[in-house]
Amino acid sequence: MHLTKNSFRQKCLKKQKSASTHNKVYKDSLLNQKLSAFLRKNRFKNILFYYPLESEVDIRKTLVQMRKKSKIYTPFMQGKSFKMVPFRLPLQRKQFGILEAGNTHKKIKNIDLAIVPVVGVDGDLKRVGFGKGMYDRFFETLRKKPFIIFIQKELCHTKKYICDSYDIQGDLLYTPTKTLLLGSKKRKQ
Repeated sequence: MHLTKNSFRQKCLKKQKSASTHNKVYKDSLLNQKLSAFLRKNRFKNILFYYPLESEVDIRKTLVQMRKKSKIYTPFMQGKSFKMVPFRLPLQRKQFGILEAGNTHKKIKNIDLAIVPVVGVDGDLKRVGFGKGMYDRFFETLRKKPFIIFIQKELCHTKKYICDSYDIQGDLLYTPTKTLLLGSKKRKQ
């Protein structure tokens, strides 16, 4: 069977749904430790964090830690994409059940780091998301490409090149138990 981006997405979503939830807190903790260690070692000033949905890795602990050291931004949905807004409370539940900080008139165009949830990744470490293209459209608006960390709750990776040219490419992929670097042919435990 020929693997397409859509069939791979469905396979990854099925894998995530069937993953055990009894140790979700532990897995989230492992990933937060990895992410925090990386961020302490590399001082990024302006960071885009996602605010997790129930089905995504909960990185709020790292987000809160980094608020003391960096400017933190989160997505604010606008049409078929989003813009960055400063992370501030209270959050409001918006489209797709996503919690968002309030809107701002600031035009934020530069970030050093983006932390992005993924459903799967291909052989080029390109993102397979939920199929809406919001992150792809957003990254087109940036002046320069930031360092991109993909976050995934269960590793779903294919060595095949199934993504489109406009799909965003990560520099690093973290799962609770694995790390994958762009250009690396092997996974690190």
